[in-house]
Amino acid sequence: MSHRLAAVAGSRAVTGPLSVLWRCGATAAAGARALGTAQQVSRPALPSGRRRTGRGRARRRGDAIRVQKSTVPKKESGELKNAEPGGDGNKRGGRQDSFAWWKRMQKGEFPWDDKDFRNLAILGAGVSVGFFYFYFRDPGKEITWKHFVQYYLARGLVSELCLPGKVLWWYALAGDRWCPKSQSCWGVSFLRSLVPTLLLVGILLYAVRRGPMGAGRSGRGGGLFSVGETTAKILKHDINVRFADVAGCEEAKLEIMEFVNFLKNPKQYQDLGAKIPKGAMLTGPPGTGKTLLAKATAGEASVPFITVNGSEFLEMFVGVGPARVRDMFAMARRNAPCILFIDEIDAIGRKRGRGHLGGQSEQENTLNQMLVEMDGFNSTTNVVVLAGTNRPDILDPALTRPGRFDRQIYLGPPDIKGRSSIFKVHLRPLKLDESLRNDALARKLAALTPGFTGADISNVCNEAALIAARHLSAFVQQKHFEQAIERVIGGFEKKTQVLQPSEKTTVAYHEAGHAVVGWFLEHADPLLKVSIIPRGKGLGYAQYLPREQYLYTREQLFDRMCMMLGGRVAEQLFFGQITTGAQDDLRKVTQSAYAQIVQFGMSEKLGQVSFDIPQQGEALVEKPYSEATAQLIDEEVRRLIGSAYDRTLELLTRCREQVEKVGKRLLEKEVLEKADMVELLGPRPFVEKCTYEEFVEGTGSLEEDTSLPEGLKGWNQGREGGHLQESPA
Repeated sequence: MSHRLAAVAGSRAVTGPLSVLWRCGATAAAGARALGTAQQVSRPALPSGRRRTGRGRARRRGDAIRVQKSTVPKKESGELKNAEPGGDGNKRGGRQDSFAWWKRMQKGEFPWDDKDFRNLAILGAGVSVGFFYFYFRDPGKEITWKHFVQYYLARGLVSELCLPGKVLWWYALAGDRWCPKSQSCWGVSFLRSLVPTLLLVGILLYAVRRGPMGAGRSGRGGGLFSVGETTAKILKHDINVRFADVAGCEEAKLEIMEFVNFLKNPKQYQDLGAKIPKGAMLTGPPGTGKTLLAKATAGEASVPFITVNGSEFLEMFVGVGPARVRDMFAMARRNAPCILFIDEIDAIGRKRGRGHLGGQSEQENTLNQMLVEMDGFNSTTNVVVLAGTNRPDILDPALTRPGRFDRQIYLGPPDIKGRSSIFKVHLRPLKLDESLRNDALARKLAALTPGFTGADISNVCNEAALIAARHLSAFVQQKHFEQAIERVIGGFEKKTQVLQPSEKTTVAYHEAGHAVVGWFLEHADPLLKVSIIPRGKGLGYAQYLPREQYLYTREQLFDRMCMMLGGRVAEQLFFGQITTGAQDDLRKVTQSAYAQIVQFGMSEKLGQVSFDIPQQGEALVEKPYSEATAQLIDEEVRRLIGSAYDRTLELLTRCREQVEKVGKRLLEKEVLEKADMVELLGPRPFVEKCTYEEFVEGTGSLEEDTSLPEGLKGWNQGREGGHLQESPA
């Protein structure tokens, strides 16, 4: 037979001069006649009125052929007609609305009107169809033409024949599909090999155009080629943080107020010949309010405030960091006068030239571009750059020099007056007991929290409210704040933890040793509470009240070492053996001894020298002293710790009865307050400060100074909505 036939069921076929559609009857003769007339006419009349037009059964030549049963309804075209073209729907620009459809699905809605959801659904459907087609497709079984005529056509097993392409396909009544071995399948094979490539290219194009990498973090369009655009954001006027919400850092607030005043009232400074500073670096330990101060600046200033995180400059692509720096400063120039805040600048501002093994670093390229952009500002640009970091020691000197960051603003842990002001801020939204006054409560809590940062104080107030709610209390009471302070310092209580009687006795006498040594040493911290209820990782807990001081003498440090060794000495004295419970005490004693010998120059043999001690997690590549000096340092540390141990042993031997009293009372009550210690040991033989008034005595005032200089009293007069309140409390 000179022409090829293809059989289709329930689909379209292209008809032409050499194509014919036959639907054979149940007899072999009807099938033979159909094959015979296919060579003579282009549109033969089919028997029994079963002739179908080319329009109703058309299929484009060269398309992939799928054999279906004649009883399968035509759904594909209907589905395509019902598919709506993509629209923008209710999608809003920006990254924050990119997954709005997912939030709607979580609420039980079906977001078909969302463009992103439709695109994702269509992509998923296409991938699924392609997967199932190539996984479950039947390539067909090749047979000879003679075998087909003899065993299928002559027996009346063929239901339908069609010839739209170059391959003969038919559908047998038994449900099998066959392909004659003598025919060529190169067209279909080429198409099948091309479909996976086209599918992969389509998925990649979709990912570039619509995926997360295409839109970028800033939510802009442009696909993958917009990756160099800045991720900085211009904050609107809906910032709820004000300078009144920032307390405990009045000097830093004045510096920031002056920067804003530079931008709003430049004539005040230009008349005197002053130039606007290029920038300021906010440094200090974590939790001291660097980012909060920047938020307050954004809330108070009427100039544009642009913010960005240092880690957002570094991506997987080379050159993205410098490109984003250029784009960010271009944005700042367009919005001048404005304030640009870079949080955690140490991500890109580290010192150059170390740890890259001769290769070029993307971080260094970004830093170099930052240096060029900042140095490129002139005095009329009116763009102030603020940056925040808690690691100023690792920053590149070229970044921190005057001309780029002119001012270094240090925000350290607040003193007792600053803590009182911070407590007043965080006590405002709490529902306190009517008997508590905010000022008096803030002062008392400030005296109980030496060394706390603003973040710690915020956590204490929140924990107090949670504890009050846990006990169904109508108000937050003072005891809730005391429990919150213990929770923050020592961790939560483990009242269900099971201790053996011998372990409980050891813990009781261990804590009694600490308490008695601290009670009878002049420079030890006053004791507030001691407990043998496990907290956090420890089996016992003792709360002391450190002094508000910044300078320590050798005698004061030595007494603190003796107090830390009191638990280990008590174990040795009363049980004749030592346990692992003193591991944390020994670590602190060792750190204190090394600091005295190496850093503070308190060793007579070593002399008045000071060396740096590597911080935790840092590796000491090269010691700044010789091996002989290192050996002398170790000997002096052992001598100092040994002297403290001997003194503690002598003290507890002399006060053995007092240790037994405290230990037995701890086993009975588990928790001892300061009043219980006075009952057991008598009044402490030294003068100690415990109240807020005693701590601030001689400092000039009970509260921190929040007054503004004359030149800054009208710093925010131009702001819409009113003036700045001078008091931050």
